[in-house]
Amino acid sequence: MSKFIRILSIDGGGIRGIIPGQILVLLEDKLQKRTGNPEARIADFFDFIAGTSTGGILTCIYLCPDPQNPARPRFRASEAVEFYQQRGKKIFSRTLGQKIRSLWGIIDEKYSAEPLEKLLENYFFDLKLSDLLKPCLIPAYDIQKRRAYFFTQHDAKVDEKSDFFIRDVARATSAAPTFFEVAKVTSLTNNFYPFIDGGVFANNPALCAYAEVRTKLKDKLSEAELSAGNPEVKTAVLLSLGSGNIKERYDYEKAKDWGMLQWVRPVINITMTGVAETVDFQVKQVFDTLNKPEQYLRINPVIRNNSSMARMDNTSDENVNNLSEFGAGIAQNYSKKLDEFIEFLL
Repeated sequence: MSKFIRILSIDGGGIRGIIPGQILVLLEDKLQKRTGNPEARIADFFDFIAGTSTGGILTCIYLCPDPQNPARPRFRASEAVEFYQQRGKKIFSRTLGQKIRSLWGIIDEKYSAEPLEKLLENYFFDLKLSDLLKPCLIPAYDIQKRRAYFFTQHDAKVDEKSDFFIRDVARATSAAPTFFEVAKVTSLTNNFYPFIDGGVFANNPALCAYAEVRTKLKDKLSEAELSAGNPEVKTAVLLSLGSGNIKERYDYEKAKDWGMLQWVRPVINITMTGVAETVDFQVKQVFDTLNKPEQYLRINPVIRNNSSMARMDNTSDENVNNLSEFGAGIAQNYSKKLDEFIEFLL
């Protein structure tokens, strides 16, 4: 068993979840070869997983128990990627009627949530958050109480008020404003929550994950993993995966005279990428402080804004293939880094 607390964090990003998914396909393959165990899974080598939006869906897939063997993960990493490759079109699909009713997404949500909800139900049935195999954190935002909410498996296991169906957790964290309607979610104790996508405040949940491990899990992880008492940065390793850093440049001469309408889209893009970069900076500083920079690995490749891959809802066959190839290529580019990081996981 590793002497480190092993944390995996996955950003949001819609269909671009294929990118971190492909990186984890390579990581799982490497772990299987290193251990000589073809049945090894991502969940076996991380003590805690955090994911926002598409990263939250991936978190649920990696930690989903096998109905035939509830102590083991149901899905391979490759099957998590297939969720997007084979079913992305269903998630981001709309009829002509939907386009007209919403004025192409201007006065109503762009997509019906029904295909996504059916897909999540087919994946997770009536499994509960408390059934997931490892502690985890999945953010959403409560628009009625105006506060951040964190779905946590370790709390759900001891408090039914914190327990939800996994399908509802995945729906809530991915309820991206303008793309899908607000998620109407009810806990197992019948408490109602109106949730939107956790990416509005924690698109990169790495720091949330580390804080949760530090403050709440000291009694829930093994003594070997927490021999120093409260987990400190020197006892933790963190792999943080982004879904592509969209770098759109804005010309000063054009932007200086923009009003509310022109600033809406740029502000969303700047906020999402800026918050993710800030979290990366903060986590890096935490690990650097104790001279343990090698215990933090962030992979978030830059995607050109004019690339078809930049859109989080582009599910054309060509784009899905491009994302798959791009993600696999990024994984290979970081192959040596992943080999080094595996030493912390084993």
